[in-house]
Amino acid sequence: MYKILATAFILLSSFAFSQIPNPALVGYWQNWNDANAPYSQLDLVDSRYNIIEVSFAVPQAGTDYKMEFIPDQVSQSTLITQIQALQSQGKKVLISMGGATAPISLSNSSERDTFVSTMNNIINTYGFDGIDIDFEGSSLSTTGGTISAPVDAPIINLIDAVKQIMSDYYVSHNKKLLLTMAPETAFVHGGQSAYGGIWGAYLPVIDALRDSLDILQVQLYNSGSMYGIDGNIYSQGTADFIIAMTEAVIQGFNTGGGSFIGLPANKIAIGLPACPSAAGGGYTNVDSVKTAMDYLRGTGPKPGTYTLLQSGGYPTLLGMMTWSINWDAVSTCGSTYEYADNFDVIFNTPTNTQSIDTKKSFTIYPNPANDKIYISSTINGNDNRLLKIYNSIGENVLSRMLTSDSEIINIEELTSGIYMICFDSKSKVFIKN
Repeated sequence: MYKILATAFILLSSFAFSQIPNPALVGYWQNWNDANAPYSQLDLVDSRYNIIEVSFAVPQAGTDYKMEFIPDQVSQSTLITQIQALQSQGKKVLISMGGATAPISLSNSSERDTFVSTMNNIINTYGFDGIDIDFEGSSLSTTGGTISAPVDAPIINLIDAVKQIMSDYYVSHNKKLLLTMAPETAFVHGGQSAYGGIWGAYLPVIDALRDSLDILQVQLYNSGSMYGIDGNIYSQGTADFIIAMTEAVIQGFNTGGGSFIGLPANKIAIGLPACPSAAGGGYTNVDSVKTAMDYLRGTGPKPGTYTLLQSGGYPTLLGMMTWSINWDAVSTCGSTYEYADNFDVIFNTPTNTQSIDTKKSFTIYPNPANDKIYISSTINGNDNRLLKIYNSIGENVLSRMLTSDSEIINIEELTSGIYMICFDSKSKVFIKN
């Protein structure tokens, strides 16, 4: 019994400290000085950003697989202290890999293993909460195969490398390593019009890692026109583009490489530039962003021509992402913190991962359980009512949207062991006999 309780305590701690903030405001933080978007001390970023993607870990000179991360403006020890300061506030700090100017390609098992070992070193040295895959340009390309059965070595090796990094982290830290991805539209939605080269090249990676993936935040900028799942073409910089591209990754779509099965809305963040100069194209004014988000979340009318396939939208949509925190901070490109301000308006609350409403709770019984558990909650209907059950290695084995305060969950198909129920940012352990 002591071993069971000890394991349960470790599991509870693991999930409690690895949960993604919800709603999420994700910002990329530039590890360099730009005259137009100056360097900002990491621990002084706007407090509304609750997920910070440190940009970037890149390949060492002369390689495209041996990774390094060097703080540009402060010492290593100072940056580590700043990361810890953010984490003490409940924020998540991830290291983003790649970027627009640093292609990464894992051509064989040796390069894969070097990538794994060097990324593990970066993660453990700085204490990052997770990794972000921002492979662009020539990093990923398909020459054949399908979404579910890729044949290209760089794609297969990337999938295996990420799985290994996440496994290593879990063994060392007893908690899940957070995983986000920020592909360009061509690598995702582009698979609808053609599957080959860069077109749809991210889809096998997303598909293989979907159970571990915490956020998919497609860059809805620097993009050509793309097909929606309604068969029409949409252009960046519009509410319709945001809505159509977002529903596509939730509902899924067909490609020449097979069907892409969509992701839950609570794994999706809308990726946009912070202001007009932050990207080469795709800036969308705050009013259009708000109307798009309201329609997507089921809180507003249709703002354009695209009609959501799902009536009522997606109330559990996770949040918003921007390139970048540095651009959002300047007053010479839009108003200061225009993006973060709009996030507040859209979600009707400042982002504060430290606040806890003690009135919200849920109970489960019996525990241990056999074929079913009963859940009773005091969470009102406006809150996130998505319940998830994870096994002892962090895999999501059951998801269900609750519709009442008292419900029965069938766990007959779960194997015996220790599980974690997560509901409205709270977690409880139970044992399946």
